[in-house]
Amino acid sequence: MKINGDRLWASLMELAKIGATEKGGVKRLALTDLDKQGRDLVVGWAKDAGMSITIDQIGNVFMRRDGTNNTLPPVMTGSHIDTQPTGGKFDGNYGVLAGLEVVRTLNDLKIKTEAPIEVAFWTNEEGSRFVPVMMGSGVFCGAFSLETAYAAKDVDGKTVGDELERIGYKGPQVPGDHPIGAYFETHIEQGPVLEDADKVIGVVPAVMGLSWYDCVVTGMEAHAGPTPMGLRKDALQVSTRIMQEVVAIANRYPPYGRGTVGMVQVFPNSRNVIPGEVKFSIDLRNVNDELLNTMHEEMLAFIDKTRSESGLKISIERVSYYPPCPFHPECVDAVRSATAKLGYSTMDVVSGAGHDAIYAARLAPAGMIFVPCKDGISHNEIEDAKAEHLEAGCNVLLHAMLERARVV
Repeated sequence: MKINGDRLWASLMELAKIGATEKGGVKRLALTDLDKQGRDLVVGWAKDAGMSITIDQIGNVFMRRDGTNNTLPPVMTGSHIDTQPTGGKFDGNYGVLAGLEVVRTLNDLKIKTEAPIEVAFWTNEEGSRFVPVMMGSGVFCGAFSLETAYAAKDVDGKTVGDELERIGYKGPQVPGDHPIGAYFETHIEQGPVLEDADKVIGVVPAVMGLSWYDCVVTGMEAHAGPTPMGLRKDALQVSTRIMQEVVAIANRYPPYGRGTVGMVQVFPNSRNVIPGEVKFSIDLRNVNDELLNTMHEEMLAFIDKTRSESGLKISIERVSYYPPCPFHPECVDAVRSATAKLGYSTMDVVSGAGHDAIYAARLAPAGMIFVPCKDGISHNEIEDAKAEHLEAGCNVLLHAMLERARVV
């Protein structure tokens, strides 16, 4: 049993026209007029496929194909259709339209399932217009309140609550009052591992946990010429020691250790002034709590040591934490079994990026399916994927969902 790969590709290309950019990408920010157009298009396709539509108060949309026993919780798949400002055609969109293609295929083949099948798209997954990221699924699972989400503002001061109302997607259902029997999400990998290994399907056993920190090193500005090296309080030189240690810590805990300093602000940022203050971000990731906590403790110990040796003031604050998310063994096995049945090359890939499946996994058994993307590039207008890989991932999704929903 196979899906229609040409139809899946055509749907992706049609959706990509809404917010299309000159470089071949997509700019369709959450709750904009373009997002409304994208939502309306996908909902229209779902209705054409005979699906009923439910929208909750945070704008999550659930598109349902009934089963023979509608008292059973639905087997759900989905993702998001909002994009980054310089986003691509496949991030999120593929997961939603792959789900729609599963339903279209079941309709074509006149296959009935015992449990209902649902396809969801979640509000503001990207977090590029409003924070927090993964907003719709986060509210759905109770990670934060509806009121917090409604109050979030964009750079123009517009709120999520008002924008949901404006585009007509503030639904009546209370977030979370929607059962899920199991959840699967298909996605481009957004990294280079599958392509590098020449594998078609990534079985995702888990998503890495992450800790984000803000670090501030305070020294003293002074003239770069008259001040001898031994008498300086150079905040940047001390900061670079910490930055190098962030990378070293990650390298001590392979294969999933990650350490990144992605944002640096130097004051006063003048060519001939010794930096007096440096603010920078730290991003640590790993696949389980034990390893991530070990990395956290080693970083704090190094900062204490550096503070003592340098005599400079160093502050460190953890500003965000997402625990590692292992997926349900039965859902992981369903993906693995479907991949083997279809004969695709495969490997396990732990996700380094966050996805709505993380929050869905708090409420129901969940799993993910990855397919390669060109050069591992995502969140970029040149993001690309092969049609045959997208078709393969959707075929795996079809069979994994049918294992849970049961053909009758």
